[in-house]
Amino acid sequence: MAAPDRIRRRPEFERIYNTGTKVHGRFMTLFVMMNGTDQPRLGVAATRKLGSAVERNRAKRRARELFRRRTQIGGLDIVIVPRREMLDAPFASLEAEYTSLLARRSRGRTRAAAGL
Repeated sequence: MAAPDRIRRRPEFERIYNTGTKVHGRFMTLFVMMNGTDQPRLGVAATRKLGSAVERNRAKRRARELFRRRTQIGGLDIVIVPRREMLDAPFASLEAEYTSLLARRSRGRTRAAAGL
């Protein structure tokens, strides 16, 4: 993954946490926000609560692979917060949930926009 595709700095994470849309799932929580460009960017927040360094790195690798397989999503900033269940889940289940969480985020956005 190239450097422009990553969210690295704390202020960027804070901005997405505060102004983005939060969507919960069984294996992960997504924070999603439009970034004003055509390219999606990814940040992964794997805290010590998730487990040892080996487990955190595995969760980050799995999250990056989910993002890599679905890059035609437009200009979104996505922060994935993995849950412990993500480590043992089959990758197909993770892919299905990631796709449904992104779809749920956009459905919620259109309902809110229709109400305005």
